[in-house]
Amino acid sequence: MNIIEKYKEYSRKKIVIGCILLIILLLSSIYSLSIGGYKLSLTQIYHSLTGNGDNATNLIIWNIRLPRIVAAIVAGISLAVSGAVMQCTLRNPLASPYTIGISYGAMFGAAFAIIFFDVGGAESTGKIFVNSPYVVTVFAFIGALMAVLIILLLAKLRRLTPEAMILAGIAIGSLFSAGTMVMQYFANDLQLASMVYWTFGDLGRPLWVEVGIMTVIMVFSLIYFIYKRWDYNALESGEESAKSLGVNTERTRLWGMLVASLLVSVNVAFLGIIGFVGLICPHMVRIFMGGDYRFIIPISALFGAILLLISDTVARTIISPIVLPVGILTSFMGAPVFLYLLVKMYKQ
Repeated sequence: MNIIEKYKEYSRKKIVIGCILLIILLLSSIYSLSIGGYKLSLTQIYHSLTGNGDNATNLIIWNIRLPRIVAAIVAGISLAVSGAVMQCTLRNPLASPYTIGISYGAMFGAAFAIIFFDVGGAESTGKIFVNSPYVVTVFAFIGALMAVLIILLLAKLRRLTPEAMILAGIAIGSLFSAGTMVMQYFANDLQLASMVYWTFGDLGRPLWVEVGIMTVIMVFSLIYFIYKRWDYNALESGEESAKSLGVNTERTRLWGMLVASLLVSVNVAFLGIIGFVGLICPHMVRIFMGGDYRFIIPISALFGAILLLISDTVARTIISPIVLPVGILTSFMGAPVFLYLLVKMYKQ
């Protein structure tokens, strides 16, 4: 078998894996539509999706489950791809949307809105909610972008190395975390409960409008990352090698970080904090698929979507009728999986 045939076989295997993951995502989506407090048959789902369902089924599918499923897929793609790009551009396997301070910036912004705009609320049953979610979302988005822009500005002005950008992200995250704790200390009981409620990553929050915004930003970001896939491959081979191939490494890093951070900021603002997806998905894909970003980016997207969708389905049904925030489940799952991946990587 010559080199060309070997290359075709290599590419064919990756495409087959991608098709298998796509089928798994489709089947997981159908299962997630059917399962819950009110179980639906495949016939009911088909009739509802084709516009022939009854009112109760249409309400459950179109207003409750389908927006949640699409949000899980979009958020899973966004977090996983952003993590893969950040790990490449920062040349650090621990880089993720959260190690550079994005989540802490969003948390600070949300806490600021809850404190100073008094948007927290509670029902007579004791259930906590945020009565002006758009205000909190806007401030969470501003806080997340502030964290990113500070790091990028430092990188631009002081020409920080990729390793120094990670350290700067940790420092900025610590600063925002301290600011959030100060506000929590002076908050009343209702405000404090509302802050804690917001930090739970919950896919049940966004409606179709928010899901549409997330989807549009995800699609354009994914197109950009796929377009730059060869530059990311060059970055993986080292700074000097990338420059010798004609890659503007500084511009590629800055724009990659900016687009990835914008993508994550939108998701964190609408959904809250969902941990570990952006950290472990790219690692798992690299272990089984290699380090070619032509395949890492699309396969990470599919894997992230499947992981978050399955996690949310489990969170909805494990102690039904109580629905757990998916952020709790991903944190429980993510920590041991990441430790396992670390051990596996350093054994090789």
